[in-house]
Amino acid sequence: MAVRIVRLGEPRTEGEGLRIGTVRRPPRGVPKEEFAARDFYDTWLPELSPSQELVSQAMAAQTDKEWQAFVRAYRKEMGTPAARHLLELLAELSHRTDIAVGCYCEDENRCHRSVLRELLAEHGAEVTPG
Repeated sequence: MAVRIVRLGEPRTEGEGLRIGTVRRPPRGVPKEEFAARDFYDTWLPELSPSQELVSQAMAAQTDKEWQAFVRAYRKEMGTPAARHLLELLAELSHRTDIAVGCYCEDENRCHRSVLRELLAEHGAEVTPG
């Protein structure tokens, strides 16, 4: 049992479990009924994605300093009670079943999912190595 951090839209791996999209917006041009079949996600949890303002900040980050400013701001957003409860829920689920959370970004190192990986581990999740 564990949580995997994945890129949405890439083929699922064996034993991945329920795939949760932690993105601000659903995939463009894809009918809702096809999200799961096209390996995007089974269910959508935008509450764990950065705010639109922070998405823009992350995409514009050119330097490590700018990226770290995004990381601090995203961690602050994920420090709200509602976000903490969701992180705790996913952490607990990771000990009972396989799940996956993800985003569309190509490079996990410059994607909120790298921070989400850390946050889930900090909340006690069993996270597969990336």
